Amino acid sequence: MNDFDDAQAAGSSDETGIRLQKVMAAAGVASRRASEELIAAGRVRVNGQVVREPGRRIDPAVDKLAVDNVAIQLDQSKRYVMLNKPVGVVSSLADENGRPDLREFTDQYEERLFNVGRLDAETSGLLILTNDGDLAHVLAHPSFGVMKTYIAKVRGVMTPQTVQRLTTGLDLEDGPIAADKARLLETSNGFSLIEITLHSGRNRIVRRMLKEVGHPVVDLVRRSFGPLHLGNLRAGAMRELNGAELGQILTLSRSNDSIVPAPTSEPGE
Repeated sequence: MNDFDDAQAAGSSDETGIRLQKVMAAAGVASRRASEELIAAGRVRVNGQVVREPGRRIDPAVDKLAVDNVAIQLDQSKRYVMLNKPVGVVSSLADENGRPDLREFTDQYEERLFNVGRLDAETSGLLILTNDGDLAHVLAHPSFGVMKTYIAKVRGVMTPQTVQRLTTGLDLEDGPIAADKARLLETSNGFSLIEITLHSGRNRIVRRMLKEVGHPVVDLVRRSFGPLHLGNLRAGAMRELNGAELGQILTLSRSNDSIVPAPTSEPGE
């Protein structure tokens, strides 16, 4: 790589860009003075390259910024919302059968938000709503395999041997599957509560796995999606991601550059 390539990899070197410390301050990273100190300390990367010159100019619409290896969103028009999807709502923006859908929630925002992945109507829990098409495309892509954790209430008293079967692997009609983690939380009155973590995005996979081992699901909640956790967000409630969560999810989405970017048009259903 020659000097010209190095300059392009680390952002714009001409006068058309915006000074790096100004961009950082506008993004809420730190004041301009503090941003200059971060740059001088080698803690700032532009397009994966460490930049130590505070006078470096970058294009916020194109260049990717990270501080301490945590991605920073420079496009202030992007919105990222966590929803605790309630039971009975389909993960669609226009359900053709007239069932309650996500418009109940997305219509509360000026921006056109769409869901990252899906939860079936009978499953509640964490769903991301955003207008960031690239992030949504990457995180929902089958090859990416974001870790997701569910808590399921199932019929019957589950044994440790059955829990082990979930992680050892099962043969379903669409191929073998194994949970990355599984642990029994409690058993009571003929029901069991189990926590399952897996990266598969196959349709209704948790329900099908539990049915296969003889414990059909009564209630299913997705508690986490990648680094995001539902916490005490009540069913039907929403909140915007905080700065730390946004940095984590952006960093995750940028960690696999092999996935083809989403089309420039807004994704449909």
